[in-house]
Amino acid sequence: MTPTSNATHLSYRAAGADGVTTRAALLMVGVLLLQLAFITSYVGAFHNPRPERVDLAAVAPGPAADRLVRELDALPGEPFDARAVGSEAAAVRKLRHREVDAALVADPAGTTDRLFVASGAGASLSAAVEQAVTAVEKARGRTVRTVDAVPVSKGDARGLTSFYLVVGWCVGGYLCAAAMAISAGARPATPRRAVIRLGGLALYSALAGLGGAVIAGPILDALPGSAWALWGLGALVVFAVGAATLACQAIAGVVGIGLAILLIVVLGNPSAGGAYPYPLLPDFWRAIGPALPPGAGTWTARSIAYFRGNGVTGPLLVLSAWAVAGTAVTLVASVLRGRRPGRGVQLVPPVPGSPHL
Repeated sequence: MTPTSNATHLSYRAAGADGVTTRAALLMVGVLLLQLAFITSYVGAFHNPRPERVDLAAVAPGPAADRLVRELDALPGEPFDARAVGSEAAAVRKLRHREVDAALVADPAGTTDRLFVASGAGASLSAAVEQAVTAVEKARGRTVRTVDAVPVSKGDARGLTSFYLVVGWCVGGYLCAAAMAISAGARPATPRRAVIRLGGLALYSALAGLGGAVIAGPILDALPGSAWALWGLGALVVFAVGAATLACQAIAGVVGIGLAILLIVVLGNPSAGGAYPYPLLPDFWRAIGPALPPGAGTWTARSIAYFRGNGVTGPLLVLSAWAVAGTAVTLVASVLRGRRPGRGVQLVPPVPGSPHL
C-alpha cells in the first residue's frame, strides 16, 4: 500500500469513528429496544380483542334476575360481569353515568329482549357486546334488539375522535419538552431555568388545549360536548405529559426523552381504551391504561362529549398527579443539580495585574 493510499485509509477510519461514536452506538441500541417495545406493545394489545368481564346490568322480574346473572357470569371466557338492576330506567341511568358498559333487559311476556349499549364509549365495545349477547340469547332460544342509548355523533367515526384528540395533545406535550432540551440542554442547570421551562410549558399547554378543542369541536364538528371543558382537559393533558417529560430529562438527560416516549407512546397509547376500550384489552394493558395520561385523557374526553361529564373524577386526579409529580421532580432535580460542586457558578480567571482577594 502506497503512503497516499495508506493516508486515505486512515482518514476513512477516522471519519467513520467520528460518524458513529460509542455514545451514538449506545443510543442506537436504545432506539432499537424502544422500537421493539413499540411493536410488542401495540401487537400485544390489539392482536386478539375479545370481551372480558364487561360490566353488564341485567333486568328481569323477580327470581329471574338472579338466574340471568348466574347464566351470564358462568359463560366460558367470562365475557360479562353481570349485576341485577331493579328496572330498565335504573339500568339505562347506570349506562349513561358510565357505571356499566351495557344493559340487558329481559321481556317476560315475549321472546325478544333488549340490549342497551353506548357507542359513545367505543363502537368496538358495543359491537363486541352485541355479538356476545346475541350468541347467548340464541342459545337460550331468544332474540335480542339492540338500542344505542348513547350514540356517537355523525362526525365522530366509530367514536375514535376523543382518542385521536388526546393522542395529539400527548404528542405536543412531550415534543414541547423535548424541544426545550434540544435547544438548551436536557437538564435544567438551575431552579430558575426549571421554573422558566415549566412556565413556558404552561403557556404552550393552554394554547394547545384551546387549539385542539376548537378544531375537534366548532371547526370540524367531530366531537360534541362543551368546548370549554375540552379546552381545560387539553391543557391539563399537555402539561401533565410535558411535565413528566421534563422530569425524565431532569433525571436521565437526553435519554429521558426515550423514557417519556416509552411511558406515553409505547405503553400509554395502546392501553388508552381508544381503538379497543378496556374490557377488550388483555389484562396488562387494561391494568395500566387508566393510570397513564392517554387513558385518563381519552376516558375524560369521551365523558365530556357523550356522558355529560360523568365518571371523570378518577381520571382527572390521575392527570393532576402526573402534572404535580412532574413539576416537583423537575424542580427538585434542578435544586440538587445546582448544589453540586462546580454547578451554577462560573469561575473567571483573574486578570493579570489585578489585585488578588
